[in-house]
Amino acid sequence: MNVKKSSKLANLDLWKEWKEHGSLEAKNQLIESYLPLVEYVSSRMSIGLPSSISKDDLISYGIMGLIDAIDKFDLDRGLQFETYASWRIRGAIQDALRQGDWVPRSVREKAKRIEEAYGVLEQQYLRSVTDEEVCEYLGITLKEFQQMLHDVSVTTVFSLEDPIKEEDSETRIATVIDDKAPNPESALHRQYLHEMLSQAIDRLTEKERTVVSLFYFEELSLSEIAEVMSLSPSRISQLHSKALLRLKGVLANSKHQLFSE
Repeated sequence: MNVKKSSKLANLDLWKEWKEHGSLEAKNQLIESYLPLVEYVSSRMSIGLPSSISKDDLISYGIMGLIDAIDKFDLDRGLQFETYASWRIRGAIQDALRQGDWVPRSVREKAKRIEEAYGVLEQQYLRSVTDEEVCEYLGITLKEFQQMLHDVSVTTVFSLEDPIKEEDSETRIATVIDDKAPNPESALHRQYLHEMLSQAIDRLTEKERTVVSLFYFEELSLSEIAEVMSLSPSRISQLHSKALLRLKGVLANSKHQLFSE
């Protein structure tokens, strides 16, 4: 990551001026200090999006998320601001994209069908299911499945701000944020979801795990990953989509089981 992150401690005086005294000048300086974070998140999220969506638009949406993060950040909560702000920035960008309805309904339906297939089949077999098994469940050919993955690749901009289920208000971020005084029931739910996510990652194929690791941890672009793995960019995009849809399917199915018990 080629972004110089500002430390919360380095900006402590500004934070105190803003939080304790409501100094707008301090707030503006904080916004300016963290603008590189907006550019970084926007660049990452622009991968795979249609060319009609400009990076400048993403940055504009992201800045709104940054401002919201600065307004709501609690100095005493124990989180690094950069982590918290990244969630808010990504969430603001995705909210704007959803409101703009840039993905056709038919494509969203395809993504939901694949996600459901992974959730159901991997719960049934307790392992990573094959493309052929997913095709049988969906009643389609392997060629049709590959085309579906290509079609939905632009919808797999993964975010912890996304609801675990579309009709649900609880987000993935709720499974990783630790409040000062969590109640035992919510702590148990978070632990359960952590375990299920860990199991889901273990069920990814070797190539899918490699793509996820290089993209989210080594922070390579999809084109760079294609070079590393000696595969085409379109194949890397397909592996990325399959991995995220598999993870989302398992999370949705696991949460359904948790609250139906």
